[in-house]
Amino acid sequence: MRRRRWKRVLIGAFAAGAVLADAGAAAAQAAASTEQLAISTPPAGSAAWVEDHSFGRSLPDPATTTPAAAAEFFASLAPTELDRLIKDYPLVVGNFDGAPVELRYRANRIALTAERDRARARAADRKVDSDLRALAVSRANDADHLLAPERQVLAFDPRGRGLVTEVFGDLADADRISVLVPGSDADLGHFDQASEPLRSPAGMARALYAEEHRQSPGTRTAVIAWTGYVTPSGLGPDAVTSRLADVGAPRLGRLLAGLKETTRPDAPPSLLCHSYGTVVCGNAAPDIPRAATSPSDTAGVTDLMVFGSPGMGVQSTSELGAGVHVWATRNGSDWIGNVPYLEVGGLGHGADPTSADFGAEQISSARSSGHNGYFVAGTDSLHNFAAIALGHYEDVVRPDPEA
Repeated sequence: MRRRRWKRVLIGAFAAGAVLADAGAAAAQAAASTEQLAISTPPAGSAAWVEDHSFGRSLPDPATTTPAAAAEFFASLAPTELDRLIKDYPLVVGNFDGAPVELRYRANRIALTAERDRARARAADRKVDSDLRALAVSRANDADHLLAPERQVLAFDPRGRGLVTEVFGDLADADRISVLVPGSDADLGHFDQASEPLRSPAGMARALYAEEHRQSPGTRTAVIAWTGYVTPSGLGPDAVTSRLADVGAPRLGRLLAGLKETTRPDAPPSLLCHSYGTVVCGNAAPDIPRAATSPSDTAGVTDLMVFGSPGMGVQSTSELGAGVHVWATRNGSDWIGNVPYLEVGGLGHGADPTSADFGAEQISSARSSGHNGYFVAGTDSLHNFAAIALGHYEDVVRPDPEA
């Protein structure tokens, strides 16, 4: 009984820190928070895929096949065979790390069209509760927006709140690649918000992509908005434990391993990790070199930018391995700074990455404000994110020691 009471006290302390810093929105989020079901299994259609022997050979199991083996398999198929696979198994192909990028884009258009049509049919069914019909309308609109001709959806899974990964730029031919790992409340419904776009993964990715081209117009870049794991909803138990990050980290690793097979070998990705996404990146960090780095990359180090972090699940960068270079920032008005930086009994995420003894390289986020203001044009944070992603380390702005 005493242990359960202590756990409730700790959860309350973490939530209260955020609520005190941003009483209106955070309090509403805390009240509405619910425990989320993590997604760790392959998408719908995988069982039928494994049982399909009509190609005269076994199809690779999505649950166990490495991205390298997947790349080899898809490269062995004729165009007509590829067409048949994306028609029969769009969710499997569209989420298969290691499959060709353009093939995944095509497969996910089919999957998104099916999800939109399913949601529209549900919205029109008068036997369905009105609240559920309203949710179906929203789901149909979200899917329809992603079907616009210019959208490049690298992964889509309709389960639960919906997982989406989108690419901005020419991924297969990019010189520099960035992967944005978002925090709480990122899902299909919040992936690309028309109002306050910089609160959403797609909006952040667009801002970074534009800033990269402003700084280096001649560099071919690609930015990936990765909502490939189930994120916490609001401020509650999920936000103060690593449970969802523990499941999300291997999925991030598979994404990086897949990019190694399908993009230029000299373009290892940089990671930009926001809020709870920094917990995912901290969990994944020790395996990132093996997942992301190609043999031709002599540096063998991945830039990992963390901002608005509640902690990375460690006490210092020494616990993250030698394969990542950690850059950290937090602006003075970000409410996350009021959350206790500790880990007790599985609650909390460890030390503050912006503390002097953590070991991260500190960068400026001057002119940004709040927890979601890091990608606003003209801020030091956005400038620095792009400079690091481009490899222009000499252009990085450091914090003002007098500020």
